[in-house]
Amino acid sequence: MRSTRPLEFSQGFTSWFETGFYVFTSIQPDGGWQWVGDHIRPRVRVPESWHWPVGVSLSNEFGYQRRDFSPDTWTWEIRPIVDKKIGRWYLSFNPTLERSLHGDNVNRGVEFSPNAKAGFDFTKRISGGLEYYAAYGSLNGFDPLKDQQQQFFPSIDLDLGPQWELILG
Repeated sequence: MRSTRPLEFSQGFTSWFETGFYVFTSIQPDGGWQWVGDHIRPRVRVPESWHWPVGVSLSNEFGYQRRDFSPDTWTWEIRPIVDKKIGRWYLSFNPTLERSLHGDNVNRGVEFSPNAKAGFDFTKRISGGLEYYAAYGSLNGFDPLKDQQQQFFPSIDLDLGPQWELILG
């Protein structure tokens, strides 16, 4: 069984635009590490000065992953993000669309992979939550339930200051 770990670097350029860069690695059964691939993720959001009742942003992620780790070597993901902070609670929903650009699943077209998160601030610097990730299949017709993916993960977010955040999940 292979365990994949991403390392993300993000840089904000304005109050409404940032870019993230991911480096994916895999821990092998023998304890060794291998490079899996890289993704770049530009994201725009509605500025807070607009005073919308929810946060709204749009992320586009383009990526490469080695064939040893994925049947699709080049992929694109468009992720609308709607989120809201209510007191100590954080809620988000991401109706994500994914597309293989090169690989075995190119003919599947655009696939629907919704994500969601519910989090709670235990302190000003520590929050915990539950994240949901799914893969329903092609927009042309969802996969049978037995072939869909539904995953839940606990998460811990640590605020390490204005420039650093550590997310474990």
